[in-house]
Order: sequence, then C-alpha cells, then structure tokens
Amino acid sequence: MQKSRLWLLYTAINTIFIGIWGAFIELPEKAGFPATLGYVVWVATMLPCTLLSLYLTGWKLETDLRSIFLGAMVGLLGAGGQLMLFEALRIGPAYILFPLITLFPLLTILLSVVLLRETCSRRQWTGIAVALLAAFFLAFQPGKHGPASGNIWLIMAMAVFVMWGTQAYVMKFANNTMKAESIFFYMAVASLLLVPVALAMTDFSQPINWGWKGFGMAIPVHLLNAIGALMLVYALRFGKAIIVIPLTSLSSVITVILSLIIYGVVPDAVLSAGLLLASVAIVILSE
Repeated sequence: MQKSRLWLLYTAINTIFIGIWGAFIELPEKAGFPATLGYVVWVATMLPCTLLSLYLTGWKLETDLRSIFLGAMVGLLGAGGQLMLFEALRIGPAYILFPLITLFPLLTILLSVVLLRETCSRRQWTGIAVALLAAFFLAFQPGKHGPASGNIWLIMAMAVFVMWGTQAYVMKFANNTMKAESIFFYMAVASLLLVPVALAMTDFSQPINWGWKGFGMAIPVHLLNAIGALMLVYALRFGKAIIVIPLTSLSSVITVILSLIIYGVVPDAVLSAGLLLASVAIVILSE
C-alpha cells in the first residue's frame, strides 16, 4: 500500500478493533468485574503492544523532555478522561453523556485547523460533517435514568469532551516531531500512573469475578483497545487529524451492529439513521 494511504489502513484497524471492544466491554462488568479494574487490565495489555512497537524500531526511544511531555500528555488526557467517564456514568444519564462526548472530534478539528493549519476539500468537509452527525445518532440512547447528583456529571462530561478532543490534537502534533512508537510508550507509562486512582475508585467490598467470564474476558477485550490505540497513533502519523478522528468515531457502527446481534434487538429509527449516515461518511472519506 502506498505510504499516502497507510493512514486509511491504520484508521480501519482502529475503527474495527475499537468497535468490537465497544460491543463486548460491558460483558466483564455485567459478570462482576468492575470497569475500574478493567482499566488496570487495559494498562497491562498495553505492555505487549509497547514492546512490539519498540522492537520494530530497534528499541529507539526519544528521551528529550519535549517528547516525554507530549507523550505523557497524550496518555494522561486519554486515560484521565476514561476514568472520569466511569464516574460520570455512575451518577449521570448515559443517553445524554454519550452523544455529548462522542462529538469530541469537533474540538480536534477546530484545534487542527487553527493551530496545525490542516485543510481538506469540500467533499471531505461534507464527509466529516456526516460522520459527526452519524456518531451523534449512534451514541444517542433514549431511556430512563435515576436521579442524577446535581449537574456534576454534566461538568465531568464536558471535561471528557475537552480531554479527548485535545488528546487527539496533541497526538497529531507530537507525530510531527517524534516517532509514533515513542508517543505510545509514554502514553502507556502515563496511563500506568493513574492505576492507583482506578484502584481507589473500585469498591472492593463488593464481590469481584476473577473467573473467565470476569477477569478472563476482560483481557482479550481490553487488548483490542490497546491495539486500537496503537493503530490510532500510526494513523495520525500519516493522516490528517481532521479526517482520521471523525472516521475512527464511526467505530460505534460496529459496536451497534454487534450489540444488536448479541442482544437480538431490532434497530430503531435513530440507530438506523445513524448507520445510514455512517455508511455515507465512510464512502465519502475513504475515497
């Protein structure tokens, strides 16, 4: 494959893996393995991905302060947002949280256009708009929710929106001056630093499923996420953030389809519209 099209390959792998991860992520938690401990498992699964990426570069790692700072920022923004999302979902309505957070590519696009001077054609802008609209429909989950604790969950959702939108921008910015493998290494190290926070958020007074359906299931599920994260770093090495990030947000298409199959549910009008819009966006942006 031509180097100019490598971004599409890496983006496709990320989208597929994260889509499958999204469909199965709740299975370990429903079986009694807390999402916060799932975070710890995710950090552990990043280790083999980190070692493999460094092996492919001959164990060369940038050690200057600028590279360490940028890589750590990518990790802290992404992992910190994930932990904050766990807490927001505990006290707030998912059907409002997910559509809001799913639109974080808007911030990435704004930062990339203004600060990185990224540009694209009118056709690509159309595809980006359709992809964002599709992501909103696919994440929309109408339903009932218990009383929320004030508006703190909304503030946390906005924080996740900012953190993930900024993370994608920083990842692209860092790719302009350092190796993708170094970015992923420092990203993994920074994520490891937040493991004590995840453990502190875990209610160990409740029974925890350390069996195959809990802890065992969490390992392959979170490995998909780790590999997807590495592919995203590579995708942003070769592609524009304003195109890559909206495309990766369409991983929810795979999540929705698999979830519908697993739970035997017929898609409603909102999901159907999202799937249709996502298909159009993929055709537009992949050409």
